[in-house]
Amino acid sequence: MTNTATETDLTPIVDAYIASLQEQDAPARKALVEQAWAPEATLTDPLLYLRGHDELATFAPLLAEHYPGHSIRRTGDVDAHHNVFRFTWDMVNADGETVMHGIDVGIVADDGRIAGLAGFFDQ
Repeated sequence: MTNTATETDLTPIVDAYIASLQEQDAPARKALVEQAWAPEATLTDPLLYLRGHDELATFAPLLAEHYPGHSIRRTGDVDAHHNVFRFTWDMVNADGETVMHGIDVGIVADDGRIAGLAGFFDQ
């Protein structure tokens, strides 16, 4: 591995991922996905498993369908060591009220993007 999470500020990568979850324009969303994720990256959470840019780009429409009017926001700093990182997030409704907390734990690919991410719901 040529890159470690402690050598790279992962905040812009994580923020591109979070932004892709809010982006409803498909080409703009795909660009954010490609910025944040390695080509064969995986996302696993309690409700789904996605692999690769094309599948990862479907996450935002799925969220919008299941949670209309809600958005995701990062709530803490990105914490990292070696090639592992984590961050906390909230899902908020249209009134800005938190309806869910969570934490995501990920692996950094050699190119500095996300290789894999596992999401956990706290509430």
